[in-house]
Amino acid sequence: MSNVIQEFSRFAHKYDAYNVIQAEVAKSLVKQLPEAHYATIIDIGCGSGEVYKNLEKMNVSFGHFIALDSSEEMLGIHPSGPKIEKICADFNRLETFEAFSLTEPSLIISSSALQWSKDLDFTLSEISKKSAHAYFTLFTANTFKTLHQTAKITSPIYSQSVLRSTIERYYNATFEVKEYRLYFESVRKMFNYIKKSGVSGGEKQLTYKQTKHLMKSYSLDYLEFEVLFVKGKSLKVSST
Repeated sequence: MSNVIQEFSRFAHKYDAYNVIQAEVAKSLVKQLPEAHYATIIDIGCGSGEVYKNLEKMNVSFGHFIALDSSEEMLGIHPSGPKIEKICADFNRLETFEAFSLTEPSLIISSSALQWSKDLDFTLSEISKKSAHAYFTLFTANTFKTLHQTAKITSPIYSQSVLRSTIERYYNATFEVKEYRLYFESVRKMFNYIKKSGVSGGEKQLTYKQTKHLMKSYSLDYLEFEVLFVKGKSLKVSST
């Protein structure tokens, strides 16, 4: 395990690009893939297609690509093509996993999505039945750590220890931790980013008065992110 702090200026990117950290995480995840071709790849929580775009850039080919997301709007933005199948479904529901099967050699990949599973044990149990190999990234509870401490609230997502112990029930896994910092010109722009980026998962834990106080008392000019990178070999599916 290594902690690698990567720093980004909010203003090195166009103003409306609110997924700068998620995009960097997807790029780093795809770089870790060991093969140049897969029969099938399924991207769980595919969003607008950062994983797919990086597969193309890095010349990782496939016979069939399944883009799964619970948002029709995100799937509408995701690239389309003859090898791409889009599925609008919730990875918290059993029928989602009953709707498709994968043949080996296949790969399950998920970037910055599974931390929002309502029941991580259930989700990983189902995912681990589908393919022998999986590559995940998950934001941990240390994302926005100082902000949460300042506001005296707990993170809405899982701690690193919970993520690790749950993953290890279903995968022989190796882990790497990466830390990111995203700098802002002002606290107001920082809070606007939190609202629009999706990193907070839509959680609203503060009143307007509490938010106003937090904006005055938050001491950093950046937001912290902690991401757990996972390479997993399923304990339920044998490799071919």
